[in-house]
Amino acid sequence: MEDTSIVQLLWDRCEQALKELALKYGRFCHKIALNILGSPEDAEECVNDTYLSVWNSIPPQRPSVLPPYIGRITKNHALNLYAKNHADKRGGGNLPLVFEELDEVVAGYETADSELYRQELLSAINGSLASLSSEKRKIFVSRYWYAESVRDIAARMHMTENHVSVSLNRMRNQLRTKLQEGGLFS
Repeated sequence: MEDTSIVQLLWDRCEQALKELALKYGRFCHKIALNILGSPEDAEECVNDTYLSVWNSIPPQRPSVLPPYIGRITKNHALNLYAKNHADKRGGGNLPLVFEELDEVVAGYETADSELYRQELLSAINGSLASLSSEKRKIFVSRYWYAESVRDIAARMHMTENHVSVSLNRMRNQLRTKLQEGGLFS
């Protein structure tokens, strides 16, 4: 079923929309949640929460492109569940490593103008991503948006793990340089 039809079913409050959403995007959502949470049971809970959130958000929202919309909802639910599950401990899954890798590039600090800083940071990151080749952008987004392991990225993109690791390191260094030049990172 086409995405526009699924959105229309959701808009019309037809429960068939949830079945179609699960059929078309269930594996996509589960993969995102599993990459972050590392637990199939937690990922399943997160995906179910995603379906409920999509049901509750359409209407009033009417996304023109469905995969990023549900992907973001899934990711947010997974991050919230991860934070809840790891409130007093660290470890498990790809997420701690992903955060550590990016922490040295975009280490957050609060300022009086933190919203302005956040917007400038997002603009600089988007500009940096736009300057990358399509292949490099896919690697970066797979790792830092979808929290995929280096091994999974390498297998999907038919590369060695070393090639993916080196590419990620170079992209982080380029991003750090760009942020330093823009005065966003010292």
